[in-house]
Amino acid sequence: MMYPPEGVDGLFKRSGFIHPLWSPRGEVLSRVQPPDHYHHYGIWGPWTMTHIGDREVDFWNLNKGQGTVKFAGFISETIGDVFSGFKALQQHIDFGAKGEDQVAMNEVLDVRVWNTGNGVWMIDYTTSLSTPLENGITLDAYRYGGGIGYRATEKWTKENCTVLTSEGKTRIDADGSNARWCIVEGESKTPEGRSGILFLSHPSNRAHPEPMRVWPLDGNGGRGDMFFEFTPIRHQSWKLKNGNEYVLKYRMIVFDGSLDKVTAEKYWNSFSRAPEIEIQKNSK
Repeated sequence: MMYPPEGVDGLFKRSGFIHPLWSPRGEVLSRVQPPDHYHHYGIWGPWTMTHIGDREVDFWNLNKGQGTVKFAGFISETIGDVFSGFKALQQHIDFGAKGEDQVAMNEVLDVRVWNTGNGVWMIDYTTSLSTPLENGITLDAYRYGGGIGYRATEKWTKENCTVLTSEGKTRIDADGSNARWCIVEGESKTPEGRSGILFLSHPSNRAHPEPMRVWPLDGNGGRGDMFFEFTPIRHQSWKLKNGNEYVLKYRMIVFDGSLDKVTAEKYWNSFSRAPEIEIQKNSK
């Protein structure tokens, strides 16, 4: 559990997020609890506008006091030469139910960091959602919520941070558009002078190519700070039913220097296509 700074409402405390995210050369690319948005936590995926019956529950804007997301424990941890990672249970807690707080959604977060040997971090981020609620929960259509969200380092502003999507959109027009992948990069103190993340959405994901929330150049009071999110409910609500499991798969390629669209497309093709296995019979 991470608590907010002294003097800030305790409702902003949270667990169940990833920070810091380092580039291969050690540049910190994520940010938590920025003073302009204390509820922003590095890399995370809470849902904003939801309904349980006719009651609204917001798991994103913590200061509303309607809900939160809590790390509930590790399911497994793996360390090896090919990849290392973990599976964790995260519970989306509804504060507004009658009686005690209730679990509205269980999320199994599967994170794997692969040994690529080519100077980048390759991170798979798979989230599996289910609800124990008898009548389910509705994730309302909204510009924020779910998927994978990212609040970038405070160093990145409109002056030194760029976006490029698979459809050729930039920070000027990416917000609200759909994409298979998105490159977010900015200035860094590495020898290359820049670092960034390529976010990849798997074709099996809901609403793929996925809608995005990208802060525009004049966002956040005109500073142009960087926030990115794949938001599968941006344009259409999503009803989660009891007894079902809902899976969203993402990959992050974390790099120093710059990454062009041709390379991004190669990474997406590798992520999106199941490997072909050929078994050759030994004739001897």
